[in-house]
Amino acid sequence: MKYLMLVCTDPDYTPGQDDGAPDVDNWVADMDGKGIRVMGNRTRPASDATTVRVRNREVLLTDGPYAETKDLIAGWMVIDVETYERALELAGELSAAPGAGGKPIYEWLEVRPFLAAPATITE
Repeated sequence: MKYLMLVCTDPDYTPGQDDGAPDVDNWVADMDGKGIRVMGNRTRPASDATTVRVRNREVLLTDGPYAETKDLIAGWMVIDVETYERALELAGELSAAPGAGGKPIYEWLEVRPFLAAPATITE
């Protein structure tokens, strides 16, 4: 089963002390090596985002409004694991992984399962 993990950062949060969790880049490399992380990337700042919306058959491009997560989304990844519980466990590992200076990043991760593919009908 594939899951989308939205990596969100609280801009007002100050990380605590290193809790011995793996470095973020090492964690990602480990997930890649195990074939768990299918794809993913960091995102550019919200200041580089554009809202695209069609109204009355006209394409409107603006610098907002954004969804509530405008200032929070820092990246995303797709993981492929057997259970939802395992997806949540991996999100917890990543949230506790140390970032710059060895302090845990404590990022929020929103975990969403992809819709299952429709059943194939055979005769």
